[in-house]
Amino acid sequence: MQKKSFLVLVLYLVSATILVQAQQVADTKHATPLNAEQEKRALQSLSKIIEKEILSAVEAMPADKFAFAPTDGEFKGVRTFGQMAKDFSATNHILAAAALGEEPPADAGDERGPESVRTKAEILAYVKGSFAHLNAAIAAIGLTNIPVNASPISPLKRGEVTRSALIVESLIHAFDHYGQMVEYLRMNGVVPPASRP
Repeated sequence: MQKKSFLVLVLYLVSATILVQAQQVADTKHATPLNAEQEKRALQSLSKIIEKEILSAVEAMPADKFAFAPTDGEFKGVRTFGQMAKDFSATNHILAAAALGEEPPADAGDERGPESVRTKAEILAYVKGSFAHLNAAIAAIGLTNIPVNASPISPLKRGEVTRSALIVESLIHAFDHYGQMVEYLRMNGVVPPASRP
């Protein structure tokens, strides 16, 4: 009796698995294709939010604190506030260039940004320019006449890289730095604009 019950249970589970797999195949056949305009609008919205948060943080840091880097605790060798802003901006430029089929900007360096960009005003302009470049890449989503290049700083290799993936990678990288920038602001007695009432 137990053997028969066990056999019925196994047959039931196998049947249920086959039905689920058949439904997944059927669902795939009726899946909505990727809508480039919808993807573009969504990424434009996310980029706008991230750009606003980052620009407000960069603007909030006093000019004389752009050379600040924490020293207490495990912070040996970390970037200064200004270097961090240049880092994610250079990454925005490098990945946007790849998403637009362009060569990476020579002055972006290895994500360090131009050596000539040093003051708060220069860094702020570089940050703004990097988001303009990234937004140009977002505007190109769905365009088939613009190639997409792999980037040496991306984990995505040729054959798996897409314009949208490069843009998302850049936004993730920038927002990761935003979290670090918030810490740097607070260490200098500055309440991040996004946290103000």
